[in-house]
Amino acid sequence: MNTAGHSEATARRGLELTPFRGLRYDPDRVGSLAAVTSPPYDVVVRPDGLHHLQSADPHNIVRLILPQAGTPDARNEQAADTLRRWLAEGVLAADPQPALYVYEQRDGDGMLQRGVIGALRVSAPDEGVVLPHEDVMPHIVADRADLMRATSANLEPLLLTYHGDGTAAEVVERTVVRPPLLATTTEDGFHHRLWSVTDPADLSGIQSDLAQHQALIADGHHRWATYLRLRAEHPSPSPWDHGLVLLVDTARYPLRVRAIHRLLHGVPVGTALAALTGLFRVRRLDVPLPKAQEVLADAACAGNAFLLAGDGAFHLVDRPDPALLDRTIPADRPAAWRSLDATVLHATLLEHVWHIPEDSPAHIAYIHDTAATVAKAEQDGSTAVLLHPVREDVVRELARQGVKMPRKSTSFGPKPASGLVLRALEL
Repeated sequence: MNTAGHSEATARRGLELTPFRGLRYDPDRVGSLAAVTSPPYDVVVRPDGLHHLQSADPHNIVRLILPQAGTPDARNEQAADTLRRWLAEGVLAADPQPALYVYEQRDGDGMLQRGVIGALRVSAPDEGVVLPHEDVMPHIVADRADLMRATSANLEPLLLTYHGDGTAAEVVERTVVRPPLLATTTEDGFHHRLWSVTDPADLSGIQSDLAQHQALIADGHHRWATYLRLRAEHPSPSPWDHGLVLLVDTARYPLRVRAIHRLLHGVPVGTALAALTGLFRVRRLDVPLPKAQEVLADAACAGNAFLLAGDGAFHLVDRPDPALLDRTIPADRPAAWRSLDATVLHATLLEHVWHIPEDSPAHIAYIHDTAATVAKAEQDGSTAVLLHPVREDVVRELARQGVKMPRKSTSFGPKPASGLVLRALEL
C-alpha cells in the first residue's frame, strides 16, 4: 500500500459510488434553504439547539433526524409520518433523474471544501474499502437503524475522505463553474452550493477513478455501522446495499481535525480533581479559553494532557504516573494507540480513576464545540474534559492497521449540512 495517503488501489473492489434521485427542498415551499438545514444529528450541542432549529422553519430537517415524540417508537413513526407528509405536499421532491452531486462549503476565513455526494456500496470491514477509525456505541447504532427503517431513507450523508487528485477531482472542478442547483448561507457563516452531475462521461469518470481507492470514515461511524446492520437484514440486491455519503478528496481539500470533548454529568470539578491526586500533575489556569487551549496544545506535545473546566477556571491535567498507565492501558495494541489522549481518558481516567461508564448518556455527553462544553459544565456544576486534536496522519495509519481509536476521538470537518439532499430508498 502507498503510505503517503489513504488512496491505495485495492486488488479487489474499491469505492463504488452510484447516482441516485436526490430528495431536495422546494425553495418556494420553505422560508429559506438555510432555515431548513441543520448540523448532523450528533452535533446539535446548544442547550436550546433543537428548539432553535425547529423555530427556524416548520420544515427544518431536524424534525426528521431528531424527532421529539415521547418513546423511541413514537419518535421514529413521527419522523416517517413527517417525511411522507412533506413528500405528499411537495415540500421535498425527487430530482428527475439519478445524479451524483458536487457539494461545496466555504467560510469567511478562506476554508474551501468540495466533494461528491452519492450512494456508496456498503462493504464489509474485511474488504478494506471503507476504513473506520473509531469504535461505536451499540445503542446509538440501534437508534439510527430504527430511524432509517421507519423512514426508509438516508436523511444525511456521512463524511468520507480519500486521497486521489484524479479524474473525479477534475470533474468536480469543471462542474463548479456552472450555475448551482442551490446556494445558501447558513447562520454559522458557511456558504453552501450544490450541483448535479448527470453526464454519462462525467459519471463514468468519477466512478472509474473512485474504484481505485479506499476511504477513511471522517465523520459518521455510527451511521456507517447502521448501514452495515441494515444491509445484513435485507437480501441482496436491495437499496440497502448502498448508503448516502460525501466523499472529499483530501489531496485537493484537506479537512480540519478537531477534538470531541466530554461532559461528566453530576461530577463537580473539585471531585474530579481530588481523584487525580498522586496520579497526574494538576495546575490551575486562571486564563481565558483561547489561552488555556494554547497551554493544552503545548503540554500535549510532551505527553498526555487534558483541560478540566466547569468551576470558572481551567485545570491542566498532564504527566500521568507511568505505573498507572501500565496497569490500566491494554498492552496488546500499537504504541500509537496506547499513547492517545483518548485512550488514556477512557482506559485510565473514566474506567479506573473516575469510574464513569463511557457509553451511558446519563453519565457522560460528547460535545464537539469547546465553548459550549465549558458553558454547559458551568451551568450544571459538572466537569468538562477538553482534549487536544489528534493528527490526521495518526488516525489514518491506525485505520490502515485495522486498529480503532476510542469512540468519539476525533471531529473532522467541516461536516456536510443536513437537509440539502436526502436519499429515499424506494426511488
